[in-house]
Amino acid sequence: MSLSKLRASLKCKPGMDRWSGITLLLVVNQVVAALLIGTNPHVGVLDNLIIANAIGVSIWCGYGVLELVPRLPRLAMHLIAVPIGIWIGFKLAAWLGVYDVTHLLVNPLAQWRLLLSCMVIAVAATVVISLSIRNAEYRVELAAEQQRASEARAAETDAQLALLQAQIEPHFLFNTLANVQSLIAQDPPLAQTLLGHLNGYLRASLDRTRKSVSTLADELELVSALLAIGQIRLQQRLRYRLEIPEALRGARLPPLLLQPLVENALQHGIEPALAGGEVVVSARRDGDSLCLRVADSGAGLGQSAGGAGVGLANVRARLASLYGGAGQLVLQPNSPSGVIAELTLPYREP
Repeated sequence: MSLSKLRASLKCKPGMDRWSGITLLLVVNQVVAALLIGTNPHVGVLDNLIIANAIGVSIWCGYGVLELVPRLPRLAMHLIAVPIGIWIGFKLAAWLGVYDVTHLLVNPLAQWRLLLSCMVIAVAATVVISLSIRNAEYRVELAAEQQRASEARAAETDAQLALLQAQIEPHFLFNTLANVQSLIAQDPPLAQTLLGHLNGYLRASLDRTRKSVSTLADELELVSALLAIGQIRLQQRLRYRLEIPEALRGARLPPLLLQPLVENALQHGIEPALAGGEVVVSARRDGDSLCLRVADSGAGLGQSAGGAGVGLANVRARLASLYGGAGQLVLQPNSPSGVIAELTLPYREP
């Protein structure tokens, strides 16, 4: 892949690569000139500088022209660009007033040291420049690959978020709408209140799916609506508290990480328990980590499938994709009954 194609694929500024390449060329040229001065002290310093820079520029331009030839092997580039570039460089130096070194080719034994040193140093400089160009290509290819991997991870995360929504919404919506239907005849004001909470929940939920980053306050709005709906459905069987420090409400986190934990506590903890129970949502900061905790006093791990829920599996997969080992979800028994789900992820400032 040529540098021009790589620049286009990465949307880089071509001027940046061009100037860095020219800088490298000038540095190598001066090193070559210093070597020429050391090996041929009888030739003037200015003449050696002109010869070195003329050869370097000629070889560089030769590579630029040959890169336009499709599928030309790198070895063929060397075999063409180096000798032709050296010849043109000698002629360019002669045009600038330096002795025409190509005349030595008629009788190469006369100035064999000058001719050999020019050839060896020019080839060495060409190898250095070529390796530097290839190294730059590898770096650009690596950056492109990293960009593609990052985009793939982002797309996977978005797909997981959409899948999570598709999995948790039907169960919740069907139960809530069934409650609304029964309350319309029995208690119309309460049915209207339930519809209001459902409307707020759906608005907040749809808003989360359109954003890649949310805040703890936004997630609490969604969770509060979910718990309010659950309390109307379960009545005295559900009690809940939100214990969130004000300083943490602006913390940034991915959307819909907290909601599945609360949904899981209601579905697998409170609903199966005959006496119901309490759900407590809390948050704390532990150094560079944000810890979100959902504790219920319901049926417990032994009485439900909460530990193997699809929603929790999705949360774990999203944490691994976004944070690696820095994000984790741990379930443990609550005392005297119920489950504690603790979510840990890197703390991000508001």
